[in-house]
Amino acid sequence: MYDPTVARLTYRALLGRRRAAILFVLPALLLLLAAAVRMFAGADDQVAANVLGGFAIATMVPLIGVIAGTGAIGPEIDDGSIVYLLAKPVKRPTIICTKLIVAIAVTMVFSALPTLLAGLILNGNGQQIAIAYTIAALVASIAYSALFLLLGTVSRHAVVIGLVYALVWEALFGSLVPGARTLSVQQWSLAVAEKVAGQGMVTSDVGLPLATVLLAAVTVAATWYAGQKLRALKLAGEE
Repeated sequence: MYDPTVARLTYRALLGRRRAAILFVLPALLLLLAAAVRMFAGADDQVAANVLGGFAIATMVPLIGVIAGTGAIGPEIDDGSIVYLLAKPVKRPTIICTKLIVAIAVTMVFSALPTLLAGLILNGNGQQIAIAYTIAALVASIAYSALFLLLGTVSRHAVVIGLVYALVWEALFGSLVPGARTLSVQQWSLAVAEKVAGQGMVTSDVGLPLATVLLAAVTVAATWYAGQKLRALKLAGEE
């Protein structure tokens, strides 16, 4: 379920000059914010949790997921170059799985690693806050990548839809409407972090067993459906 050639082409597309520049912006902002907060507020556990939860998990991770997930396949479908890949003797579910692995790897590197570094800057991992939010970023990267890869497969407006989900549904409705939090990747990942961090440092509206099931179900379902949609794409002259 992994093809090195497809992976190499996907990495090249995601880490091209323009997209790589965008990917570096949010992690750089997080590290600058962490350094400024540490300088002016000192090492404070609650402040560290607020910064990592409010910026890293709520904003940076989903936005990087949008860029990596949709960028792994969306541009190829939009410009028609996907037909050259589909003409190769590679199974279409393998193409999806390979692109998902690449999207997950890119999202993790550009979100989980900066989250860990920011946590260490903020309070030196006091109350296990840096580790907890890093784990949250890792598990969220998997689900976001699968969701946004699916969007890139089914819609030409995947980036817009992904931004609406990340910024409106999760950031706005997720903070105002209690019921919406249950259907939030952010809350599912925070449920995992809650078990790692010190008492009261991380909270989630979703219990860990349910969060684990939902993370796995969304990832598997989105990957499977993306494979089915790609399988349904017909090349010119294909019957």
